[in-house]
Amino acid sequence: MKTELDIPAVAVFLFFFALVTVMGFVASKWRRPKTLASLDEWGLGGRQFGTWITWFLVGGDFYTAYTVIAVPALVYSVGAYGFFALPYTILVYPIVFMVMPRLWQVVKDNGYVTAADVVHGRYGSRMLEAAVAITGVVATMPYIALQLIGMATAVKALGFEGELPLIAAFVVLALYTYSSGLRAPALIAFVKDIMIYIAVIAAVSVIPGKLGGYAAVFDAADQAFKAKGSGSILLQPGQYVAYATLALGSALAAFMYPHTLTGIFASKSATTIRKNAVLLPAYTLMLGLLALLGYMGHAAKLKLASNNDVVPALFQTLFPSWFAGFAFAAIAIGALVPAAVMSIGAANLFTRNFWKAYVNPQVDTAGEAAVAKIASLVVKVGALLVIIYLPTQFALDLQLLGGLWILQTLPALIFGLFTRWFTAPALLAGWVVGLFGGTYLAWTDGLKPLHLLSIGSFQAMVYVGLIALVVNIAVAMLVNLVVPKPVVTAEAAST
Repeated sequence: MKTELDIPAVAVFLFFFALVTVMGFVASKWRRPKTLASLDEWGLGGRQFGTWITWFLVGGDFYTAYTVIAVPALVYSVGAYGFFALPYTILVYPIVFMVMPRLWQVVKDNGYVTAADVVHGRYGSRMLEAAVAITGVVATMPYIALQLIGMATAVKALGFEGELPLIAAFVVLALYTYSSGLRAPALIAFVKDIMIYIAVIAAVSVIPGKLGGYAAVFDAADQAFKAKGSGSILLQPGQYVAYATLALGSALAAFMYPHTLTGIFASKSATTIRKNAVLLPAYTLMLGLLALLGYMGHAAKLKLASNNDVVPALFQTLFPSWFAGFAFAAIAIGALVPAAVMSIGAANLFTRNFWKAYVNPQVDTAGEAAVAKIASLVVKVGALLVIIYLPTQFALDLQLLGGLWILQTLPALIFGLFTRWFTAPALLAGWVVGLFGGTYLAWTDGLKPLHLLSIGSFQAMVYVGLIALVVNIAVAMLVNLVVPKPVVTAEAAST
């Protein structure tokens, strides 16, 4: 990849970055209420986002800058196995269609802001509420760091050196999120998604023609994997179970994260959520096309310092500088939207389920908003410090564990929507065993997402998060049968 400053690319990049910066600050006046001094307005955009705004917002914080960088990089590295993100994003939307409207209704009827609010309202347990809140905040931190990694990759491709450009982008993000709340990423998501679509469609239309067509692309990738002695353009039989469980576990975890739930809670109706479950698979088509860039990297015979450089290298090598700048701007803006929503989601959890629960139970709505704004800044600073001072692999390892951890909150959050059979002690016991047992498995396997599961004659690599979830549910059921059920609180009964 180029190391000198690419002036035309930088000019285009700065234009679009300046555009979304202005939009971020203008967003505070977009559909402005009398005041933003409440979590309903600052943290959930007034709970008024319709179908199209929700579509762009949820798509914007679900298909992130790191997705644009990491999925092609994984396909470049391992081949067909890297396509697990496609079935994962196909499986997730039926789950959204069936579960999230019901969750939204509970949140709307009771004035909840976070998943931990829902859990406390249902079970009346501060310990279970804290478990869900802590898991959400901790699992979100490395996710924000990964967005900054994606942005750093695009900035490096322009020829910038050092951390100063990343810090400058972080400051801009922090300022307009502080002033505009969720309205900022919701408005910017329109520009971000359109730019990503343009860049991906241009890439899959133009690049294969320059490389001899798709047949040549697949043949080059196949030859590269054979020469390397690992990877393949087709799944191998031994990968089937691993591929399927990784896709299923990822799908179950996806909408447990605070940022994806924030987009759901900000919707104006249950019908809006159902419509989005139908419309959002359009992003899966885009993701499939994007993943093909990994194979194109082999056909282009790129020389890469890191697999994460495959997308920037393709645009730099095969497109004019100005369009490469446009693509890099799309990636960088694709980091701003999810990073903003993630920091807001984590801040909402801290404010409602730590500050209000334990520090200042009498805090008013304006005080909540003030605490959340400061908390969102702290979360962003933490993610930035991870990127600057710790190895990139540290953030990647934490993200692996974050997916495992957030999956363990599913029983507490979702089961209560459909049954009153489970109790708080049972769900808390399941969470403890699933979270710490799953972490132990991942740690002993060298922080790999897969664990060799042997049951009798059955042997297969299985996603460790899914193993932990099954154990989590089994423990919760066992404890529920053994421990007497407590009296349900009035608040829990109302939900």
